[in-house]
Amino acid sequence: MNDADVSKQIQQMVRFIRQEAEEKANEISVSAEEEFNIEKLQIVEAEKKKIRQEYERKAKQVEIRRKIPNVSFTISAISDLLDQHLDMVESDILVEYSMQLNASRIKVLQAQDDIVNAMKDSASKELLRVFSDKEAYKKLLKGLIVQSLLRLKEPSVLLRCREIDVGLVESVLDEAKREYAEKSQVHAPTVTIDTRVFLPPPPKGLDLHEAFCSGGVVLASQDGKIVCENTLDARLDVVFRQKLPEIRKHLLGNSRA
Repeated sequence: MNDADVSKQIQQMVRFIRQEAEEKANEISVSAEEEFNIEKLQIVEAEKKKIRQEYERKAKQVEIRRKIPNVSFTISAISDLLDQHLDMVESDILVEYSMQLNASRIKVLQAQDDIVNAMKDSASKELLRVFSDKEAYKKLLKGLIVQSLLRLKEPSVLLRCREIDVGLVESVLDEAKREYAEKSQVHAPTVTIDTRVFLPPPPKGLDLHEAFCSGGVVLASQDGKIVCENTLDARLDVVFRQKLPEIRKHLLGNSRA
């Protein structure tokens, strides 16, 4: 399996979960918009209530002053005060509206980040299914080893894999070395499997919070200066970084709809 085949297989996994992610994006976007509208309505109603209370208070003051001689507190003065208060209230509403709008936008952006992370987690879980098909996984391992050797172009390398993959790696290593030698027109390299330090094991169940490895290999030159990380998780990271602008653009488009 060459580089294009590996990338294609991982991209298919990402596409497989895209529909679910799009539905989540729409749901979160609608929820954020509804929440924002409710908060805005509550603010407006609260300010209207303040205005009514203020007007009633001023009206009572006028009634009291009318009963007191030589007090020049007119309806016009009250109207001016109320106009000033309304201007202040309107300004406060605009400020609060702007703050709520920004908060709503932040919520949408955070929701988009959550969806992107959820998509990656889902894709990581899909990778675990690759290991369940032993023959397909052996073929994939061989392809990853050949690909790593072609990148390193070293006569002697150290190979690191998961402890549960040692037997599978040993079963395809000679064939991978021969394929590399044929493609590079060089002698088959010396490949030493590291039996002291292994890559992390697969995740326990669907818990992706602890260190884990979904499969694949890491090859390095004997001096450790050149390293080729060719695990399934690393390949997924590469594909995800390449597709991230497209994913974010798609999610942003949904949020505006």
